[in-house]
Amino acid sequence: MPELPDELKDNPLLVADGLPRFDRIQAEHIVPAVQHTLTQAEQRLTELETKLSGLDRPSWEDIFTPLEELDRPFDFAWKPVGHLFGVLNSPELRTAYEAVLPEVVRFGLRASQSRPIYETVKRLKDQAGGSLSPTRQRIVDQKLLSAKLSGIALEGEQRERFNAIAEELSQLSTDFSNHVLDATKAFELILTQPEEVAGLPPSLLQLAAQSYRQKSVATGGSPVAEETEATGEPPVATEGPWRISLDGPIVTPFLQHSRRRDLRETVYRAFISRASTGEWDNSESISKILKLRREKAELLGFGSFAEVSLAEKMAPGVAAVEEMFEKLRTASRTPAESELEELKTLAAAGGQTEEFKHWDAAFWAERLREQRYDFNDEQLRPYFPLPRVLDGLFALLSKLLGVTIRSADGEAPVWHPDVRFFRVFDAESNQPLAAFYLDPFSRPENKRGGAWMDTCLPRRRFRGQIELPVAHLVCNSTPPVGDEPSLMTFREVETLFHEFGHGLQHMLTTVDEADAAGINGVEWDAVELPSQFMENWCYHRPTIRGLSGHYQTGEPLPDELFDKLTAARNFRAASMMLRQLHFGMTDIYLHHQFDPSSSESPFDVQRRMAEKTAVLPPLPEDRMLCAFSHIFSGGYAAGYYSYKWAEVLSADAFGAFEEAGLDNESAVQATGRRFRDTVLSLGGSRHPLEVFRAFRGRDPDPLALLRQCGLV
Repeated sequence: MPELPDELKDNPLLVADGLPRFDRIQAEHIVPAVQHTLTQAEQRLTELETKLSGLDRPSWEDIFTPLEELDRPFDFAWKPVGHLFGVLNSPELRTAYEAVLPEVVRFGLRASQSRPIYETVKRLKDQAGGSLSPTRQRIVDQKLLSAKLSGIALEGEQRERFNAIAEELSQLSTDFSNHVLDATKAFELILTQPEEVAGLPPSLLQLAAQSYRQKSVATGGSPVAEETEATGEPPVATEGPWRISLDGPIVTPFLQHSRRRDLRETVYRAFISRASTGEWDNSESISKILKLRREKAELLGFGSFAEVSLAEKMAPGVAAVEEMFEKLRTASRTPAESELEELKTLAAAGGQTEEFKHWDAAFWAERLREQRYDFNDEQLRPYFPLPRVLDGLFALLSKLLGVTIRSADGEAPVWHPDVRFFRVFDAESNQPLAAFYLDPFSRPENKRGGAWMDTCLPRRRFRGQIELPVAHLVCNSTPPVGDEPSLMTFREVETLFHEFGHGLQHMLTTVDEADAAGINGVEWDAVELPSQFMENWCYHRPTIRGLSGHYQTGEPLPDELFDKLTAARNFRAASMMLRQLHFGMTDIYLHHQFDPSSSESPFDVQRRMAEKTAVLPPLPEDRMLCAFSHIFSGGYAAGYYSYKWAEVLSADAFGAFEEAGLDNESAVQATGRRFRDTVLSLGGSRHPLEVFRAFRGRDPDPLALLRQCGLV
């Protein structure tokens, strides 16, 4: 490695060892660090191409070892920037990120379209025959397919246009994400009167009051903030004013519990129209993205962008996806209609004389849950303080997978005081396996919504040594309020388990080739298998007893509440199924049948899909596409179906534990070790169907999901 110029020696993004220096990274570090990394990478890529061009019989080490060394600096100089873009967004970071993004995209295209590398990989495949290991053979095949989908065969004007499209799509994706964040952050409903918060549970009142105080201080103080500073005592947590936002931990319980129907309507209409008007309007970006993706597909010789997307996925084609959609839709439609009628009947019995509308659904669904199962989400929340949930989750993983997780706070630089750091060890040998960051709480001012797992560092062999994987686990759970810990909703507990499943596949891989380690190389429609599998344990009595503990008494969730919780597991399952099918079917149609140059708009498609999936037709102003980040700024374009596709796999995988006997500890441990040694260990080194067969001993059963949801 050449010595850094003096002006770059203190740049934290250019320290390519250990863990990223998140505590030191500032916006001004980004442009010089990334440009230096790109300059060095360009030089090394040119040298590699020259070397490969002169090789008649290349070896694996001739090609893939230098390619991994080429990628590694980006894990320290660029990947942390993308991570901070999601969890600590700021105007300064945006400006720096967008300044270098086109250059990063151009280099990625330059590398993926390298003819010397492509031809050398093809020679290796032809000459090696069957001598490559299955893992390396799969990496070679995926490398060649990736090159094809990156435009390797294009020349002249076609390649120039393809690359221009890639750059424009990257910028549009960034803009889309920023608009959703800004539009979500911009909305607020300030409530000051007790009658305006009628029905809201104390936990929401506390959070909304805290949100108001924090916003007041951030914008220059307020009488409430000044009184706090003067007395040293915070006001009563549940006292107003209260700030209702579109942030998940606030908007969801507000729609479930607010007795003020007019206010529910205001909040609901704001939520479904996020980023669809004014300076943050994503409508035009959606049309541009869809047009560019179709043009990209046509340049590559495909009939639609969905065909491009599915070329790298487990599903054999669009027809197979549509067949799955229709099977699930047919099983769900009639039960969902019955579920809606139940809500309407309850609303009428409860005195509602107005026509049943969308902002009534969550409210009356929660009342029906209380009536039918005699509990609500707020009764569960005190039993799930985050520290106790983590202890229970780690105990489950110790028993299930034979791993030990230990807090290592202080051993890693973090980007926010809320962030925790943990290390993972093999329980039997005590050998270190991996590490992860956990960023658990909502921060609507600078953190995008949702939850995700991302790779910080992959497992790989570098210069004769194994570098262990590191993961980012990001949630948007309810933050602590005052002296109380974070009291999680049960859905937030499920989300934590979901993201941890992704993290386990990344962290417990035993594959040493970075391109197939963990989630790398796993077909996108199989990558949700471990995450959805983990959610099942939230309905396992011993697991719940281990991870619940009332934040005041320490008592675990009472059996009576657990029984009600499991009885309610499939509450409104058909409606929830249709909601997910609406997203998936809209996504596939937009990327397959839809012609962006026609007079039809994407919102026309959204409404037409709703005719098949929505038992309560959407409002005319519903613009959910404008905030559909999964497909317009995430990795799920023509791939949102993956959730349901993988849910079939996960339901059937959990069936192996049910068949072994969930109360049979030795059988659960044996099945868990097999799950670790196949699904979690093999990662992308095998086709997911082959991995599933190695665990389950057979192909997946499509009826497993419907059985789990109570729809057969």
